[in-house]
Amino acid sequence: MAAAAVALSNGSGGDSKAEFAEIYSRLKEEMLEDPAFEFTDESLQWIERMLDYNVLGGKCNRGLSVIDSYKTLKGVDVLRKEETFLACTLGWCIEWLQAYFLVLDDIMDNSQTRRGQPCWFRVPQVGLIAVNDGIILRNHISRILQRHFRGKPYYVDLIDLFNEVEFKTASGQLLDLITTHEGEKDLTKYNLNVHRRIVQYKTAYYSFYLPVACALLLSGENLDNFGDVKNILVEMGTYFQVQDDYLDCFGDPESIGKIGTDIEDYKCSWLVVQALEHADESQKGILLENYGKSDPESVAKVKDLYKELDLETAFHKYERESYNKLIADIEAQPSKAVQKVLMSFLEKIYKRQK
Repeated sequence: MAAAAVALSNGSGGDSKAEFAEIYSRLKEEMLEDPAFEFTDESLQWIERMLDYNVLGGKCNRGLSVIDSYKTLKGVDVLRKEETFLACTLGWCIEWLQAYFLVLDDIMDNSQTRRGQPCWFRVPQVGLIAVNDGIILRNHISRILQRHFRGKPYYVDLIDLFNEVEFKTASGQLLDLITTHEGEKDLTKYNLNVHRRIVQYKTAYYSFYLPVACALLLSGENLDNFGDVKNILVEMGTYFQVQDDYLDCFGDPESIGKIGTDIEDYKCSWLVVQALEHADESQKGILLENYGKSDPESVAKVKDLYKELDLETAFHKYERESYNKLIADIEAQPSKAVQKVLMSFLEKIYKRQK
């Protein structure tokens, strides 16, 4: 097992993390032995390194959520071996999907680092080969699903689910890219509807809905019967991103593990959208003059304006109202097990500091 995979099992999460880490190694070996392609030694080494570099290294929250949600839906603390394997495999498919998005996202954003190391495309000898690596990562998901789920009654539903979530996420990324085009800075494009749409499609579906949908399919459920659950999870994902936007500016860098750069990066953040909505003409002038500039003085002026507009209080009001609405929507769900799954997601993110 790769060293990085072993490291996943050390920490909170108990047996789930250990089991999850173990199954990565098995899935990786299967991809390296895929009979559909005649691998050379060099290509095998490349793919193994690429997988360890990009699929591993994150917190694996999305993948682990499949296992936790499945256990809750089944009402058990321990799954049978076959059930554990299938839940972990779907969890890893989501981590593969995340890796695929991030590899390509970093190229589009011309980013420098990811998870504390250089972005994959910035690694010597990789460069734009990373585009093809992204395509390989996406194809691995199809190969894994075919290998382990083809005989299952919900196989087609799984394929449809991953395809739909990928399409939604890529479309959200498009909206984000064309709204924040470099060289075409135009704050008039930014409003709450645009922000919500970007967040909903770019983040909420694959981060919040996909893990629960996978668990529901494993449990033999029909996703058509869980439209309300989808809406609640997408709402939760939207709330999560608004929190992220808030913490980027007002969070403690020690706690969140990074220094926020949304102002410098001209991001369509919840804070700037709120500022535009509540600012008078002279305050809008300060925003137009300073938003998207990387010098500390300009950043400070934007942050001062946020404080002047009391956006911290506005966020806490939004947080409270979102939480109360989510609780009411969750309690309206007929299934106690589904309620428990949704509450576990909400508890993890409510009033988080990082």
